[in-house]
Amino acid sequence: MTKDIKKIGLTLLLLSSVTFNSCSDSDSSQETLELTNVQKAVALIEAFETGDTAPLDYVSNETYIQHNLNFPSGKEAIVPFFTGEASGITVKIHRVFSEGEFVFLHTTYGGAWNNGTPQVVFDIFKFENGLIVEHWDNLQDEILATDTVSGNSMTDGVVDVLDLDKTSENKILVTNFVNDILKEGKDNITDFISTEKYIQHNPQVGNGLDGLVTALQFFADNNLKLQYDTVHYVYAEGNFVLTVSEGGFLDSQHVAYYDLFRVENGKIVEHWDVIQNIPAQSEWKNDNGKF
Repeated sequence: MTKDIKKIGLTLLLLSSVTFNSCSDSDSSQETLELTNVQKAVALIEAFETGDTAPLDYVSNETYIQHNLNFPSGKEAIVPFFTGEASGITVKIHRVFSEGEFVFLHTTYGGAWNNGTPQVVFDIFKFENGLIVEHWDNLQDEILATDTVSGNSMTDGVVDVLDLDKTSENKILVTNFVNDILKEGKDNITDFISTEKYIQHNPQVGNGLDGLVTALQFFADNNLKLQYDTVHYVYAEGNFVLTVSEGGFLDSQHVAYYDLFRVENGKIVEHWDVIQNIPAQSEWKNDNGKF
């Protein structure tokens, strides 16, 4: 995905197709140029604000597996969001990435969403034959930059995708970091995190390697959990890598960790995350599970 894709206007993104004519002698034919999976995912998310019904065509009628535990599985559960009129929800997409059949987005939902409390969200869509067939997400109430330890917001920072040729090695680096440091608690953190620059967007953690080490030590000293038990998925495009993990947080909370990392010159230099509690299974609206 290129920088240009991120800058495509809303009007173009909401088009379902572009047609053109090609003529040879007396014969003419019409062909359809379909949107990319990235454009379809962006159009669907933006339609939560506009209410546009066209992006529903990008969701499979036969298979739509839902991992947001507050909604039943199936396409029909999301149809009420798309009425053809503005919903009162606001949508601001910060970053969009893709790897193979997966598209993942970093977004803030506001306005009428969540009873007026904005949330920072990661959405992941799986495509098959050009249609969305599965969806995962993680949501956390937004904390403003004025209230974060670092002074950074939960969503600002670099957005440009670079180093596409390094996607695989960056994916390995971040996977090893999560497994070695966050999951197993090893002490080789400088193998992964830049000692010169580490920009932090977790509201409770300061910038720099020192800020991360201080936060990890605080959890340890106060018998608080920052526990990564299982890394379920890792997706990457160029210098950005998203990990989806499960574990414990603070006292006894069972949570999903979505961590987005930016890699530069072989080291992690920036981090965003969203942490969400996983409710008891008795409260789930579908049987697909969070992961």
